[in-house]
Amino acid sequence: MIPARPSGAGQRAALLALALVAALATLTVLAGRAEAAGYRYWSFWRGADGGWSYQQQGPATYVPADGSVDGWRFALSPDGGQDAARPTGGAADFAVLCADTPAKPGLKRVGVVLDFGTRTDAPSGSVPPAARTGCAQVRQQASSAEVLAALAPPLRYDTNGMLCAIAGYPAAGCGEAVSGSSGTSGSTTSGATKAPSSGPNLGLAAGGALVVLLGAGAVWQVRRRRRT
Repeated sequence: MIPARPSGAGQRAALLALALVAALATLTVLAGRAEAAGYRYWSFWRGADGGWSYQQQGPATYVPADGSVDGWRFALSPDGGQDAARPTGGAADFAVLCADTPAKPGLKRVGVVLDFGTRTDAPSGSVPPAARTGCAQVRQQASSAEVLAALAPPLRYDTNGMLCAIAGYPAAGCGEAVSGSSGTSGSTTSGATKAPSSGPNLGLAAGGALVVLLGAGAVWQVRRRRRT
């Protein structure tokens, strides 16, 4: 007959081993996130209540209403939509942006804020233009892409229809990944190197401690089985 106690100890040891594997997998994910790439691209925003709301539709399909505001920001940002850098040049206020553009029958007015980002965001050797604002007066069914074409040419797209450049900026590249980036425009000092850390990675430290504890527990279970 097989003793009941060793069987239970074996089960506990197996569970500890599974927990150890899970902890190691968690550490791998955390390390991957620490080295996750950021992306240089133009993020698209919609003016809302004096602030910005991330635009879920692309500029070629989104049709802004008369009196609305489109915002654009070029930045080194994580690939996460809402986590992208918001425009900072000018307010999302249609009345201010289009104050000097009288309404005309059959046309609509759309305010536009263009933020070309900072030197940190810029590709190597590039200097971002100053932020600018404007008011486009276009046909009623014009898309945001048409608004941009009227206000800030030349535009550049890639073969998949992704907007790469507004007013010719940047001169090259299109949504390229930047390895080793922290994923935020304010803390990445180089597109090729990882920004210095402001402190220890608590996630990795906690995960490492968990692995040590689990390993010690597994050793204890094995020694207990041998004694019994």
